[in-house]
Amino acid sequence: MLKTRVITAIWSIPLVGAAIWFGEPYFTIFIAICSLLAVIEFYRLTSAMKAVPLTVFGIIWTLLFIFSRNPKLQSLIEPHIGLDLLFPLLITSGVVISLITLLPRKQKQGAFADWAWTFAGILYIGWLLSYIIALRGLDHGRNWVFLVLFATFGSDIAAFFIGRAIGKHKLAPGISPGKTWEGAISGLLGAVIVSLLFLLPTPVQLSAYLNWWQAVIIGLLVSVFGQLGDLIESLLKRNAGVKDSGNLMPGHGGILDRMDSVLFAVIMVYYWVIWAIR
Repeated sequence: MLKTRVITAIWSIPLVGAAIWFGEPYFTIFIAICSLLAVIEFYRLTSAMKAVPLTVFGIIWTLLFIFSRNPKLQSLIEPHIGLDLLFPLLITSGVVISLITLLPRKQKQGAFADWAWTFAGILYIGWLLSYIIALRGLDHGRNWVFLVLFATFGSDIAAFFIGRAIGKHKLAPGISPGKTWEGAISGLLGAVIVSLLFLLPTPVQLSAYLNWWQAVIIGLLVSVFGQLGDLIESLLKRNAGVKDSGNLMPGHGGILDRMDSVLFAVIMVYYWVIWAIR
């Protein structure tokens, strides 16, 4: 299993790195593909819980949220619809249209539960993941995205290996029995160490925007919220009665299994950049 994880990481990291490095339109297209696969996995999980989500509608609106964050597309839309109205319009139209589509359904029982799961997928995948495109569009966005991803990976790797080696105290046994407090604390340290590396003179340095204590705070935020995101997806899988969200990435599960931590971590860094640095 460990060998499979390493092999999968070797081929996937250059692909992700290239999309981030070269930016638009490649980055938005890459994230759109990831969101498409993730939301399909999400709806499969809900199907295991006997829900019948509006899958096609959910996929379309998820992709609309993703593409609406693309800076070039926003510049085309802005003369016609103010950006301050764009997201309320997407949410409002999504609610109204999806509710209308419930009326002709033959299966009336559980219709509103199915609708709720549909919108849960749109918000959980489309809305949250769209923040990584927004982050990439900020000043030095490429470096910020690298920080989020590498700090998240550092947290996950430290938590996995050290938790596996010395972990004894269960973190959330009712949700994810394999996670321990020792692993969680190691994850915090791993994310902080990686964040501090972005102060060094490298092509992705952020020393003009961060000092050492700010890098520590960002590392802690990435790890804490990344681990919370991981636990939330674990809770979803436990409710669905499955181990992984899919089998797209051998040794790692599905695409949603790889993105669960990033979904929450990227939001923390985005608002840190907006509020504390810009």
